[in-house]
Amino acid sequence: MSFCQLHWNSQTLQKQTTTWVLLPEVGTPPFAVFYLLHGLSDDHTMWMRRTRIEAYADRWPIIIVMPDGGRGFYTNHVAGPKWATHIAEELPARIERTFGAKTTRDGRCIGGLSMGGYGAMRLALGYPDRYVSANSHSGALLGPSMHRGVISMDEYHQMFGAAYEGSDSDLLVLAKRAKTSGVTLPKLMIDCGRDDHLLEANRTVHRELAALQIEHAYDDDLPGGHDWNYWDARISTAIEFHARHLGVQPAS
Repeated sequence: MSFCQLHWNSQTLQKQTTTWVLLPEVGTPPFAVFYLLHGLSDDHTMWMRRTRIEAYADRWPIIIVMPDGGRGFYTNHVAGPKWATHIAEELPARIERTFGAKTTRDGRCIGGLSMGGYGAMRLALGYPDRYVSANSHSGALLGPSMHRGVISMDEYHQMFGAAYEGSDSDLLVLAKRAKTSGVTLPKLMIDCGRDDHLLEANRTVHRELAALQIEHAYDDDLPGGHDWNYWDARISTAIEFHARHLGVQPAS
């Protein structure tokens, strides 16, 4: 694959931002796009720095886009940046214009880890008409956890207002809206390691999605914790999952 570092001005965020892009050297354009989101303590560089994603993706005719999501949980803040608008609307427009990528729902998918796992589900359920599939590894699917000291009360309230539960960022609220919207929902895949501190949050969301009769693949019987060994082991599975729903075949 070819690597591109894209520096550009986001009108939504009102700042310069950087996006890393892997471009396929197999297949014929226009290509489908996999938007791959990072975790809370990371940035757009971490998927390539800490996993073998370039090797895993090498035989697939898919563009992989790794944006910088800051610490924003990929949602529109009550008092602050509109990260959901940036990632779901502004970024694809930039990628599709710059790289000649597919411009329809069946050419877009999204995934991520931890905060990015939440972000992928938040965007897939908040914009169900924009993605054909979405996946979450070790997702913070019930929002940020302040008791672990990774996010401050001020950050929390700037993002969600008084509370995450029941807000426009709450995955379960978004899932109920998406279910009744009449839109065909994206195909969803959620996984979490047996030793992950977010295991119970993933199980809770799995049960709630099942209760809503929202189809999704789910696996929490996997070795590993909240770490890069686990995410490196899972990302190739995610690429294959998305490829099936994008209708993309690997190079022979």
